[in-house]
Order: sequence, then structure tokens, then C-alpha cells
Amino acid sequence: MLEVRNLECVRGDRRLFRELNFTLREGELLHLHGHNGSGKTTLLRAVSGLLLPSAGEILWRGKDIRELREEFSAELIFIGHKRAIKDDLSAVENLRVACTLDGVRISEEQAWKALERIGLYGFEDLPSRVLSQGQKRRVGLARLLLNRAPLWVLDEPFNALDKAAVGLLQGVIREHVANAGVVLLTTHQEVSLTQGAVHSLQLGSGELGHV
Repeated sequence: MLEVRNLECVRGDRRLFRELNFTLREGELLHLHGHNGSGKTTLLRAVSGLLLPSAGEILWRGKDIRELREEFSAELIFIGHKRAIKDDLSAVENLRVACTLDGVRISEEQAWKALERIGLYGFEDLPSRVLSQGQKRRVGLARLLLNRAPLWVLDEPFNALDKAAVGLLQGVIREHVANAGVVLLTTHQEVSLTQGAVHSLQLGSGELGHV
């Protein structure tokens, strides 16, 4: 479903990587490794269509994502390591706005149920400014419970989460993969999700293998 061909990305006067190739099919997860500054976030943003690579192609269902545009965006969820939460809005309001931007219309009841499942019971209607960093992170991640987009691109999704939330999110990601979803993620944390029969890519090696 997702194919990266001979990709090259440059930041400033520094080449982060070149001739990068990998393919992900339905029901596959790719764990992206690399030291700080190796280009992990740049690669995730390029795959999500948020920046233009210096060379190479990114194909979705066999077509260049630059040609697909809105069609590709509708099949993608990108969650960056920076939270995109408005402090003046409640968790429910933030979630509904985020889903609307994703092209998904949800009811207030659906938002409440998703926030309860993600571990924010009792905090759904509070201004987001009073939430902890971990709780704000959960608000953003609740999108994963409401959007059926097949491709998830997740940049450090476990940041600021406690042990219970990490376990819950791993379950959500496993469920998505089991339902023929495709996941590309990076994380510095040791989590069971990235162990076993998953694809692993180390930036700098240009090789796709198995852990």
C-alpha cells in the first residue's frame, strides 16, 4: 500500500538520507530508528505529504501522493510529537475540531466515549489548559479511535504517557494492524509493540528488515 522509492531529504545544507527504499503492505508496522537529527521526523512528514523530498517518490496504492492530494489525506492520520491542542477549548471540543480537520464528522457523544476509552473520564469538558501534558497527549491520540484512515504515521506517540496509557495505545495500534491497517512510527521508548515480527528501519542503513 505504501512504497518509498529512492527518497532523499535535505535540511539546510545537510543531506539527512538518500536512496531510501521500503514497502509496507496491509497489516504491517514499520518501527523507524535513528539518533536525534537523523531525519526521522523529516521522513514521517515527507510520507505524510507535509514536506517535499529532494528526490524520490512516495506511492500510496501505486500512485504518487502528490497526485492524490486530498484522496491521500483522507486515508492518513499523522500525529506529530508536538501537541496540537487549543488551551481555550475543552477536550471534547478539541477532539471534534481535530476530527473535522481530518474530514471526519463525529457527534459530541462519540467524542465523550472516545475520551473515556483513552483514559480521560471526568476531564472531558474541562478547559485543556488545566490538563497535564499526558492528558493533552491523550486528547490528540483519541483521534485514532474515531478515524478509520488505513495509514497511521505516528511521531513519538508514547511521549508524556503513563504506563497505563502506553499499554492502552499499544492495544489500539495492534488492533489497527490486525484490521489490515498500516503503521509507520518512531519511538525512543522500549515498548513490546516494536518487538517481534515487525519491520524495522534504521536511518543510515537504507535497509528494511525484521527485528
